[in-house]
Amino acid sequence: MRTEKAEVDARFGEEYAGCYVFQEITWAKRSRIIQRHTRYNSLTGQVVSSDFVTIQAETVWASLKEQPSHKPITLEKLLSDDEGVPIELGELFSRVANKLCGVAIDEQRFLSEQ
Repeated sequence: MRTEKAEVDARFGEEYAGCYVFQEITWAKRSRIIQRHTRYNSLTGQVVSSDFVTIQAETVWASLKEQPSHKPITLEKLLSDDEGVPIELGELFSRVANKLCGVAIDEQRFLSEQ
């Protein structure tokens, strides 16, 4: 499976500086993440709502294979409204994970609109 490294400097804070390695996740894992956080109409099967933030955080977490030894990134931190990761760092991780995991721009837009 494909991997990609992201070198993070101290601009997001010293605690986040270091090398992060992301790996492509399987189709099944990605599908299960989306299914778990998407609600469908029982009659029509149409999407009623989806939790895009949780889908994105779990996709990043699932694809994150290596991080600095003090482990600054956790799923809880990715999901936290108050103690979370800086916006630009979260966006960087999202771009890397989405590129590796095949989440297209139109798919991101669709999920975030629900």
